[in-house]
Amino acid sequence: MKTILVPIDGSESSLNALKLAIQLASLANATIYVITVHPPLASPNVTRYISADDLRDYYNEEGQKVLKLAEPLLAESGAAATMEVKVGQVAETILECAHNWQCDHIVMGTRGLGNVKSLLLGSVATKVLTNTEIPVTVVK
Repeated sequence: MKTILVPIDGSESSLNALKLAIQLASLANATIYVITVHPPLASPNVTRYISADDLRDYYNEEGQKVLKLAEPLLAESGAAATMEVKVGQVAETILECAHNWQCDHIVMGTRGLGNVKSLLLGSVATKVLTNTEIPVTVVK
Protein backbone atom coordinates (compact mmCIF):
# COMPACT_ATOMS: atom_id res chain seq x y z
CA MET A 1 0.00 0.00 0.00
CA LYS A 2 1.44 3.33 -1.07
CA THR A 3 -1.42 5.83 -1.00
CA ILE A 4 -4.56 6.09 1.10
CA LEU A 5 -7.41 8.46 0.26
CA VAL A 6 -9.49 9.69 3.19
CA PRO A 7 -12.52 11.82 2.38
CA ILE A 8 -13.73 13.71 5.45
CA ASP A 9 -16.72 15.92 6.12
CA GLY A 10 -16.31 16.65 9.82
CA SER A 11 -18.57 13.81 10.96
CA GLU A 12 -17.42 11.51 13.74
CA SER A 13 -17.20 8.53 11.40
CA SER A 14 -15.06 10.43 8.88
CA LEU A 15 -12.64 11.46 11.62
CA ASN A 16 -12.56 7.85 12.86
CA ALA A 17 -11.70 6.85 9.29
CA LEU A 18 -8.79 9.30 9.35
CA LYS A 19 -7.56 7.80 12.63
CA LEU A 20 -7.56 4.34 11.07
CA ALA A 21 -5.87 5.60 7.90
CA ILE A 22 -3.11 7.14 10.02
CA GLN A 23 -2.53 3.76 11.68
CA LEU A 24 -2.51 1.96 8.33
CA ALA A 25 -0.16 4.52 6.81
CA SER A 26 2.32 4.15 9.66
CA LEU A 27 2.35 0.36 9.23
CA ALA A 28 2.73 0.49 5.47
CA ASN A 29 4.77 3.70 5.14
CA ALA A 30 1.96 5.06 2.95
CA THR A 31 1.05 8.57 1.91
CA ILE A 32 -2.30 9.95 3.04
CA TYR A 33 -4.48 12.19 0.89
CA VAL A 34 -7.23 13.90 2.87
CA ILE A 35 -9.99 15.59 0.92
CA THR A 36 -13.23 17.27 1.71
CA VAL A 37 -15.74 17.59 -1.08
CA HIS A 38 -18.21 20.44 -1.18
CA PRO A 39 -21.20 19.75 -3.40
CA PRO A 40 -21.89 22.59 -5.83
CA LEU A 41 -24.74 24.89 -4.97
CA ALA A 42 -28.06 23.67 -6.33
CA SER A 43 -28.51 26.12 -9.17
CA PRO A 44 -25.93 26.53 -11.93
CA ASN A 45 -27.28 30.08 -12.32
CA VAL A 46 -25.90 31.06 -8.92
CA THR A 47 -22.97 32.80 -10.64
CA ARG A 48 -25.46 35.31 -12.01
CA TYR A 49 -25.81 36.60 -8.44
CA ILE A 50 -22.50 35.66 -6.85
CA SER A 51 -19.16 36.14 -8.55
CA ALA A 52 -17.15 33.04 -9.42
CA ASP A 53 -14.34 34.32 -7.16
CA ASP A 54 -16.70 34.75 -4.20
CA LEU A 55 -18.13 31.30 -4.79
CA ARG A 56 -14.66 29.74 -4.98
CA ASP A 57 -13.69 31.57 -1.76
CA TYR A 58 -16.85 30.27 -0.05
CA TYR A 59 -16.13 26.66 -1.04
CA ASN A 60 -12.53 27.02 0.10
CA GLU A 61 -13.46 28.61 3.46
CA GLU A 62 -16.03 25.92 4.22
CA GLY A 63 -13.63 23.18 3.16
CA GLN A 64 -10.79 24.56 5.24
CA LYS A 65 -13.03 24.44 8.33
CA VAL A 66 -13.42 20.69 7.80
CA LEU A 67 -9.73 20.11 7.02
CA LYS A 68 -8.76 21.96 10.22
CA LEU A 69 -10.42 19.13 12.14
CA ALA A 70 -7.86 16.73 10.65
CA GLU A 71 -4.81 18.80 11.60
CA PRO A 72 -4.60 17.81 15.29
CA LEU A 73 -4.94 14.11 14.44
CA LEU A 74 -2.20 14.34 11.83
CA ALA A 75 0.06 16.47 14.03
CA GLU A 76 -0.29 14.13 17.00
CA SER A 77 0.62 11.12 14.87
CA GLY A 78 3.38 12.82 12.93
CA ALA A 79 1.81 11.54 9.71
CA ALA A 80 2.38 13.56 6.60
CA ALA A 81 -0.67 14.19 4.49
CA THR A 82 -1.75 16.22 1.52
CA MET A 83 -5.06 17.98 2.15
CA GLU A 84 -7.32 19.51 -0.47
CA VAL A 85 -10.75 21.04 -0.83
CA LYS A 86 -12.69 19.75 -3.84
CA VAL A 87 -15.99 20.87 -5.33
CA GLY A 88 -18.27 18.45 -7.13
CA GLN A 89 -20.63 15.55 -6.71
CA VAL A 90 -19.23 13.89 -3.60
CA ALA A 91 -18.97 10.20 -4.53
CA GLU A 92 -17.87 10.94 -8.08
CA THR A 93 -15.20 13.36 -6.88
CA ILE A 94 -13.87 10.84 -4.35
CA LEU A 95 -13.62 8.21 -7.10
CA GLU A 96 -11.96 10.67 -9.49
CA CYS A 97 -9.35 11.66 -6.89
CA ALA A 98 -8.64 8.02 -6.05
CA HIS A 99 -8.10 7.29 -9.73
CA ASN A 100 -6.06 10.42 -10.53
CA TRP A 101 -3.77 9.98 -7.53
CA GLN A 102 -3.49 6.22 -8.10
CA CYS A 103 -4.63 5.47 -4.57
CA ASP A 104 -4.32 1.91 -3.33
CA HIS A 105 -6.96 2.21 -0.62
CA ILE A 106 -9.90 4.42 0.36
CA VAL A 107 -10.77 4.74 4.04
CA MET A 108 -14.01 6.59 4.71
CA GLY A 109 -16.80 7.01 7.22
CA THR A 110 -20.04 5.08 7.04
CA ARG A 111 -22.24 8.12 7.16
CA GLY A 112 -21.52 11.78 6.76
CA LEU A 113 -23.27 14.93 7.78
CA GLY A 114 -25.79 14.81 4.91
CA ASN A 115 -29.49 15.25 5.58
CA VAL A 116 -30.58 11.89 4.15
CA LYS A 117 -29.71 8.88 6.29
CA SER A 118 -29.56 5.39 4.80
CA LEU A 119 -30.37 2.37 6.94
CA LEU A 120 -26.91 0.78 6.83
CA LEU A 121 -24.50 2.96 4.89
CA GLY A 122 -24.63 6.50 3.68
CA SER A 123 -25.35 7.01 0.00
CA VAL A 124 -21.84 8.35 -0.68
CA ALA A 125 -20.15 5.33 0.90
CA THR A 126 -22.47 3.02 -1.02
CA LYS A 127 -21.70 4.73 -4.34
CA VAL A 128 -17.96 4.60 -3.70
CA LEU A 129 -18.09 0.92 -2.71
CA THR A 130 -20.04 -0.08 -5.78
CA ASN A 131 -18.09 1.97 -8.32
CA THR A 132 -14.45 1.20 -7.62
CA GLU A 133 -12.04 -1.69 -7.82
CA ILE A 134 -9.87 -0.07 -5.14
CA PRO A 135 -10.19 -1.63 -1.68
CA VAL A 136 -12.46 0.47 0.53
CA THR A 137 -12.58 0.33 4.30
CA VAL A 138 -15.71 1.85 5.80
CA VAL A 139 -15.44 3.03 9.39
CA LYS A 140 -18.25 3.71 11.83
